[in-house]
Amino acid sequence: MTDTDLAYALILASGAIHAVVNAILKAGEDKLVGRALIDGSSALFILPLVFVAPLPHGAWGWLAASAAIHLVYLYSLVRAFEVADFSAAYPIARGVAPALAAAVAIGVMDEPVRPLEVGGIAVISAGVLAMSLGRHIGRAALGWSLLTGASIAAYTVVDANGVRAAPSALSYIAWVFLLLGLGIGALFAWLRGPGFVAAAKAQWRPAVLAGLLSIGTYGCALAAYRLGSTATLAALRETSILFATLIAVLFLKERVTWPRATAALGIAVGAGLILAS
Repeated sequence: MTDTDLAYALILASGAIHAVVNAILKAGEDKLVGRALIDGSSALFILPLVFVAPLPHGAWGWLAASAAIHLVYLYSLVRAFEVADFSAAYPIARGVAPALAAAVAIGVMDEPVRPLEVGGIAVISAGVLAMSLGRHIGRAALGWSLLTGASIAAYTVVDANGVRAAPSALSYIAWVFLLLGLGIGALFAWLRGPGFVAAAKAQWRPAVLAGLLSIGTYGCALAAYRLGSTATLAALRETSILFATLIAVLFLKERVTWPRATAALGIAVGAGLILAS
């Protein structure tokens, strides 16, 4: 298996697990508490790795930038899920992200890309965005969803460069989860205030599971970014929307229309273009 093949396999696995994590967050009664528990438990799970992986020399600046961007991302994600259906907010956020990430990676970071890959990125972005067609979404929900998408694009480019600058993928993965988990988990718990403990007792089990899965989903993504192109891998990760659609129908009891099913087919076509390039 080549590095490119391994990167593709890792990013597709990341997309599948990512959809599960977001569905668990959406299903929770208190989204802010759920996110605090997910990130805090991720930090605890990853803590032993910090003592055996090398320090991320050369990547501290990228880690600091990632922490700041993830704070904006997670807060906007929580707010989007609070005011809109999972199947409406999620596609908008994930749809704008690969296009923006590709624009920065190619235009600013000067990463090489083939024409067929550009086509695949465009088709995936269009397909993901089309998933939200026919769904009512208010102005506030749209704003939070777009901010989430822009944040995803920003941290994708930052973390792709950070994991390449670190001595190893494990080094960056360990520290990004530790810093984000402890910092964001504590901040969101503080924002929730006195009601945090009671809400945490009611939903800690699925949140801890999601915390463990978060290490898998973003760990796979970071390992993939160390091996391949940021633009194409960021787009392929959005195949998570296919899994998210199944979750929305089977578990969250949300309705999927024929236009949205057609959009899912478009995402699969875009992924095929990238994989065939």
